[in-house]
Amino acid sequence: MRERAEVDAPAIRHGDRTWTWREHVAEASAQAASLIAMATSGRPLHVGTLMGNTPDMLTALAAAALGGYVLCGVNTTRRGDAIARDVARVDCQILLTDAEHRHLLDGVELPGVTVVDVSAPEWAERASTAPRLTPHREVAADDTFMMIFTSGTSGEPKAVQVPHAMVLFAGTALVERYGLDASDVCYLAMPLFHSNAVYAGWSVALGAGATMVPAAFSASRFLPDVRRYGATYMNYVGKPLAYILATAEQHDDADNTLRIAFGNEAADRDIEEFGRRFGCTVWDGFGSTETAVIITRPDDCPTGSIGRGFPGVAIYDPETVRECEVARFDDTGALVNADAATGELVNTQGSGLFRGYYNDPGATDQRMRHGMYWSGDLAYRDVDGWIYLAGRTADWMRVDGENLTTAPIERILLRLDVISRVAVYPVPDEFVGDQVMAAIVLRDDAHLDEDGFAQFLAAQRDLSPKAWPRMVWLADDLPSTATNKILKRELVALGVEPAGRTLWRREGRIYHQVDQRAISGTDR
Repeated sequence: MRERAEVDAPAIRHGDRTWTWREHVAEASAQAASLIAMATSGRPLHVGTLMGNTPDMLTALAAAALGGYVLCGVNTTRRGDAIARDVARVDCQILLTDAEHRHLLDGVELPGVTVVDVSAPEWAERASTAPRLTPHREVAADDTFMMIFTSGTSGEPKAVQVPHAMVLFAGTALVERYGLDASDVCYLAMPLFHSNAVYAGWSVALGAGATMVPAAFSASRFLPDVRRYGATYMNYVGKPLAYILATAEQHDDADNTLRIAFGNEAADRDIEEFGRRFGCTVWDGFGSTETAVIITRPDDCPTGSIGRGFPGVAIYDPETVRECEVARFDDTGALVNADAATGELVNTQGSGLFRGYYNDPGATDQRMRHGMYWSGDLAYRDVDGWIYLAGRTADWMRVDGENLTTAPIERILLRLDVISRVAVYPVPDEFVGDQVMAAIVLRDDAHLDEDGFAQFLAAQRDLSPKAWPRMVWLADDLPSTATNKILKRELVALGVEPAGRTLWRREGRIYHQVDQRAISGTDR
């Protein structure tokens, strides 16, 4: 940030306004000085942010870097007591918000926390008279820059302590890999309180000296924004590519400036189609906020794989604490030793770049067992070392005595072109174990009927008959986190009653739409 203090190239474009790096660093320095001056000594200087993707949020990030205090990103989709718990968990003494999000704090008890509305005129006046910045501390590489909460897909969010070095490590690697420089424009539409936006967006722009374009993600505004600002790089996490691809294709979609899209968790089909449709290169990798397990995806990565792991990355059985068997496949490509080959992704060399969850030793200890980091991600690895995700540890299903995981089934269902997004998850079997259920969102104006779906499944030679969904929900959308990750626990909680939904139930290999009466029966 200090190296950019006298640079007059554009740093931020938002609407019709442009900030140079010189202006941006000056505003961030003034904010940092003001916050340090109002802070209470003897308490951790932790500053929370409850803001969207705006220039003000970028200023807060830069101010924390320059000021040497810890920034705490509060998820803007949290409400009420959940916000209070998060703010208390990370020991915030100051909470920054803006006019758009200030109402989220109405009625929320935040003892010992000073709330600052950075969009208010009085704050601008205070910042304009701020003293010269003397950092709260001169940070070292391993000092905490930010507290970033996990997505909360498998439980309450936990605050990951992110060191300064991690941000620079991530950004520098991507700048070098993609040859980015000050002429590039980075489109930042993923939530800036989350790790993907910080590691793969903000840090990239900072490292390259590129222009940042903060935006709220919208599938319909994506291409107009790229063209308006001349965006050349974007980051994503979760399902944004699928959302964009669900919109109607136009003949001139590739007429734009985008060169690189980098992110996590896109389907292979969406990676290929997005690159073709918008004339760019899509690079998808594996990553988590903790960054304890690092997997890279080279150019020759086979379809379905997330790549190869760094030294120490392995797949272990959590009960035996032994490495799982190498995956074996039959002539159709189906995994034949799923029970023995599927296990949890671990870092056998320790915690990697993970510095623990703040104020949560129990959760940290759960991750660090037997001297290894346990990710909670299920996977298997083939004889050549390629790793394939199988879901989260909660995604195991026991179907008619056979163990199944959800991710391989989801990958197969996405071969059906009319499907935009899909989530596979277990629901209780009426006798014992689980049934497979799939929630499906179709592309815009697409159609899928029961017979067509069954015919598609029958044609997939690598799909076990036990993996055929017993229940299918044709959904308009799926519940998801602010980072576009599907909340399967909410899907499970909906059960298998129609309750106004379009549901299909399978009997043998035939699907029938379920009426509004409660589901019961003994068909297998």
